[in-house]
Amino acid sequence: MTKVDFNSDLGESYGHYIVGLDPLILKQVTSTNIACGFHAGDPKVMRNTVKLALSEGVAIGAHPGFQDLQGFGRRKIDMAPEDITVMVQYQVGALAAFTPDHRLHHVKAHGALYNLAAKNRVVADAVVAGIKAAAPDTIVYGLANSQLIEAAKEANMRYAQEVFADRNYQADGTLVPRTHDNAVITNPDLATQRALKMVQTQTLTAITGETVPLAVDSICVHGDNEEAVALTEKIKTTLAENGITITSEI
Repeated sequence: MTKVDFNSDLGESYGHYIVGLDPLILKQVTSTNIACGFHAGDPKVMRNTVKLALSEGVAIGAHPGFQDLQGFGRRKIDMAPEDITVMVQYQVGALAAFTPDHRLHHVKAHGALYNLAAKNRVVADAVVAGIKAAAPDTIVYGLANSQLIEAAKEANMRYAQEVFADRNYQADGTLVPRTHDNAVITNPDLATQRALKMVQTQTLTAITGETVPLAVDSICVHGDNEEAVALTEKIKTTLAENGITITSEI
């Protein structure tokens, strides 16, 4: 039986500012990565998003990032490894405080921190150390084939290799930077077919045409994508129609 988790980055509203359509997306996904107040979100949004996810039976994960509200955590900040570790530990602990028994299903780094940890082993180790310090029993979500996955393995942490239905890839298996016009896929049909192919073949096609082999444990659709609801609905339906079980139990 082929199975895959389906996740989305949510809880990105702040105060009176509403970002995304979280209630609708949570009806489609099996796990969610909730912003922890550094790149988006605030304590009340964190609490309310956890409650909403629990009501839909969606597995809850922390989504720590750089302290960069203005840049939405997508700008690289140079930090010492120890500082990255405690930054991640702080955010993971904060979200866990809102969950039953203070337990999380997983942790997934956000934005620039995620991309940096995918390529830089020192950063990856620092991120994993922070996760392990706050929530040692959680699953580390990371870009498939990345340094973050290798760091999780070495730390004896459970891990899930993640792919993105709504993002284009480079030949080395990393994401096309958001500064490029073709970084994000907004066409629901195209994103759905990419997701299905990645699960069925355990490969993806880079923007330059290369076939990149990878393992697929979880598929992500970004909650701030303007087509997020249509994307999640179509992907969920298509995967099920092709005999793929969507579950957070990976």
